[in-house]
Amino acid sequence: MGDIVVYIIVGLVVGVLARLLLPGREPIGIIGTILVGIIGAIVGGYLWTAVFGPNEGVSWIGSIIVAMVLLVLYRKMAHGGTRAI
Repeated sequence: MGDIVVYIIVGLVVGVLARLLLPGREPIGIIGTILVGIIGAIVGGYLWTAVFGPNEGVSWIGSIIVAMVLLVLYRKMAHGGTRAI
């Protein structure tokens, strides 16, 4: 149960950081931000560790990058690719 709470908190932080680093308004709410952040934290952390090895506390960079990519993909899907990024 404690792991789920940690993933939600990390997901919220990663999602908010990804939204702050991307220019423009996001058509996604707080729940979407948390979900994108959680997915970004899991996938990005795993990929970062797979590529760069077990670095202590640095996999959050990969988490934010993956969350930003997910947000860009969400923008494309939500607006049909007509909105400039």
